[in-house]
Amino acid sequence: MIEVQDLTKQYGDVTAVDGITFTVRPGIVTGFLGPNGAGKSTTMRTILGLDRPTSGTATVNGRPFRDSRTPLTELGAMLEAKAVDKGRSARNHLLAVGATIGVGRTRVDEILDMVGLADVAKKNAGGFSLGMGQRLGIATALIGNPGVVMLDEPVNGLDPDGILWIRNLLKQLAAEGRTVFVSSHLMSEMELTAEHLIVIGRGRILADVSMEGFIAMSSQHKVIVVSPDAGRLRELLDGPDVTITSTEPFRLEIDGIESPRVGEVAAANGLVLHQLSDIAPSLEEAFMELTADSVTFHGSVSHEGTAA
Repeated sequence: MIEVQDLTKQYGDVTAVDGITFTVRPGIVTGFLGPNGAGKSTTMRTILGLDRPTSGTATVNGRPFRDSRTPLTELGAMLEAKAVDKGRSARNHLLAVGATIGVGRTRVDEILDMVGLADVAKKNAGGFSLGMGQRLGIATALIGNPGVVMLDEPVNGLDPDGILWIRNLLKQLAAEGRTVFVSSHLMSEMELTAEHLIVIGRGRILADVSMEGFIAMSSQHKVIVVSPDAGRLRELLDGPDVTITSTEPFRLEIDGIESPRVGEVAAANGLVLHQLSDIAPSLEEAFMELTADSVTFHGSVSHEGTAA
């Protein structure tokens, strides 16, 4: 378990993390989301003891991680996948890391096979692609069979097969009762992987809630109606707090009225409905809505469609 309590980290006049509190529990995949500059990396570094907090605490299994006597068996982390000796082969890198905790060739070969690097185990890590480097970084995090796993952007550089693999791996680790804490900017993948979300913006917690609860917080829910009587239904539903749009004949997208009420109005007026369904926003849409005021670095697009 990871516990962060009233954690603040300042660098001179800059407050990177501002009094945040959260708990990452075992048995589920917890996603850690936030715009660039939100404080995610600083928080993860503080949990690992790489940065000391200005105030507050960050503990792993009840104590500061720097006090752990067997750190690699307690928490396996990947913050920078290619932070390895580029002159070493993948196998020798893992053997060197494993030697610090009494892990030998059998476990190393097992991990190489698990992450899909068995066929390139003798190749120097310096020649690895981004995706292969990610796999080696994940292998390093898992070498000690830790009960807590913390990965920063683990899907970077992975092909579709690799993304599916890491998704299933994270779910498997959680199902084994481990604490799994994952940061990512790939919202579509996080939506399929995480069960709980911690969202941070400008160093503060914006949400600490289940995936389902987070999406339910969004105001972007819509009701989709397909009806030969769409015009009449639109007149009946229109109001000051209702937004109705139509991109196709006989199809309405309605915001501001729940689907049961739409069905009741249609039934009371004898209108035929071919489709009546609720459309929830994607995680990306809900995230963008919540963090709109917390983005530090904004881009723009010109009318010609080129970045300005």
